[in-house]
Amino acid sequence: MDTVRTFIVEDNPAIREALADTLREVARVDPVGQAETELEGIRWLTSNLSQWDLAVVDLFLKDGTGFSVLEACRNREPTQKMVVLSNHLTPETRRKCTQLGADAVFDKATEIDDLVDFCLRCRQEQFVASSPSPL
Repeated sequence: MDTVRTFIVEDNPAIREALADTLREVARVDPVGQAETELEGIRWLTSNLSQWDLAVVDLFLKDGTGFSVLEACRNREPTQKMVVLSNHLTPETRRKCTQLGADAVFDKATEIDDLVDFCLRCRQEQFVASSPSPL
């Protein structure tokens, strides 16, 4: 498999669509779904464990928080990655995200390129993992 199946938890529809389009075009990921609330995100991610490789989660949602989404997905496969993309990051919130299981934390305003790089690395790791071993 050489695509990263990505689920987006973001309450702003314009940002959600722009993010899906950007990640599809630039990072070559496959957006497999989206949610705008904590409950929708938790429900989909925990009910479809074999259907996603990467979740991109905003911290402050229409209803609930990304912190709860991170916590609900702590017991996932090691190959499944959770990243936070938010406008409201402080050193304390970054630390809390990491403690709750985030693999990376990105600022929406200044670190989109870093998110794209992370997605490309995930894609490369999947490609290497799925390649047959040389004899």
